Amino acid sequence: MFKAAAIFSDNMVLQREKNISVWGEADDGAIVSAQINGAKANCVCKDGKWSLTLPPMQAGGPYELHIECSEAIKESENVVSVKQTHTFRNVMIGEVWLCGGQSNMELELQNAKGGKEELAKLSKDMPIRFYYTNKVGTVKQAEEAEKTAGWGECDPEGSKAWSAVGYYFAKKLSAELGVTVGLIGCNWGGTSASAWVDRKTLDTNKELNSYLEEYDKAIEGKSVQQQEKEYDEYLEYDKAWNEKSAEVYKNEPGASWERVVELCGENKWPGPINCFNPYRPTGLFETMILRVCPYTLRGFLYYQGESDDHKPKSYYTLLTSLISLWRNIWGDEELPFIIVQLPMFKYKNDPDYKHWCLIREAQMRAYKTVKNTGIAVISDCGEFDNIHPTDKAPVGGRLCLQAEKLVYGMDVKAFGPLYKSFEYTDGGIKLYFHHAENGFVIKDGEPKGFEIAGEDKEFYPAKAEVSGDSIFISSDKVSKPLYARYCWYNYGEVNVYNETGIPLAPFRTHRNDQ
Repeated sequence: MFKAAAIFSDNMVLQREKNISVWGEADDGAIVSAQINGAKANCVCKDGKWSLTLPPMQAGGPYELHIECSEAIKESENVVSVKQTHTFRNVMIGEVWLCGGQSNMELELQNAKGGKEELAKLSKDMPIRFYYTNKVGTVKQAEEAEKTAGWGECDPEGSKAWSAVGYYFAKKLSAELGVTVGLIGCNWGGTSASAWVDRKTLDTNKELNSYLEEYDKAIEGKSVQQQEKEYDEYLEYDKAWNEKSAEVYKNEPGASWERVVELCGENKWPGPINCFNPYRPTGLFETMILRVCPYTLRGFLYYQGESDDHKPKSYYTLLTSLISLWRNIWGDEELPFIIVQLPMFKYKNDPDYKHWCLIREAQMRAYKTVKNTGIAVISDCGEFDNIHPTDKAPVGGRLCLQAEKLVYGMDVKAFGPLYKSFEYTDGGIKLYFHHAENGFVIKDGEPKGFEIAGEDKEFYPAKAEVSGDSIFISSDKVSKPLYARYCWYNYGEVNVYNETGIPLAPFRTHRNDQ
């Protein structure tokens, strides 16, 4: 029965300068010991589980991690001592980050802009390693998938499915620090943050109850067998639908979604939300997060929010609850958590619902109110009509800058301008900003995206005049201005930066009044 958790494998990266958690399963009473690079620890197995903690070590490697299990087994009238050993090779000690979220964190290097060229340059001596957390809907499926799981080294073939955002983050960080960077890919496209937290988190907060209420209503009165049957039927339907739609796109490149549905029938994704559907609330917390926790980390990178745009007003609570939960189960209330603020996006046939504005605001608010967090502003990295922008190098680069500033204490300029305060003056509103001490960089003409409103809260495009670290906005249509906002839309032009090349983050001056 003796085994280590699946995330322990050849080629792994262990976190430097922190106590290292190692765990697995064995028979009760078994003594388990581990050693690497002269560091040792041991424990006694209880309730079928063992867990030990190695002391902090400096970066280095490659090393071998030896784990030994000793137990007394009764054979006939004799008690014999049995030893089993696992040895993991090519182990590096460096920096470890978990890459969480949905499809834009999941987007594979092979599908990213310049990804194929990047892959062609990879070799195993590059200081980046990746652990792919299997995407499965049940714990049973996770246990089966983990039989072939393991850490991978850089390789033109083996790295194709790596997170592009994570790769570009690690490429920059490993070069800056001179250590190996390990990434744990733990993400799934199209998932709500409610899938990545436990039931207690949703059940005990009235702002988040609706996620559970909708799920419980969907499975009410249905046996596990019935739920499995419904989900299996959906999977068959979805497979056939995807084959039909692929044929449509092949014959009619650029076909509209309406045209595809007309020819293929209803798209039923993500299927019936039941106990077999990975998109269910709490599902991926159970089948993915808990499978890699508490592997010792430096911190989390998180790119998510698109699939919660139907409930944007509760997203701040959902996001901050997720941060708190993840830190709690890892046993470190100060684990760094770096958020990617959503970029500009809108489907061409949709109106601008202005719900992504609220998600971005919630993400910025979480950064400002939760300790030891960072935020990568990427409003200029979106693509019109494409929810999966392919240029992930700037995203990874800006996440890395945030980590260098927040975690590693490096003297880097990691921020574009951030809104600070306002002043009513001269028939307009003067706006002040952090990280604008060297002024602004305006691309392509006059500053765009500013709006202003009076007591009626009807917003009009505003003329913007830059002066040092402030911007004065006004409009002939608003005689007594009270409110201001910037880039307050799902998709629009972004052209205000500072010298870093990072854009001014979207904002509004009055969150509760508008």
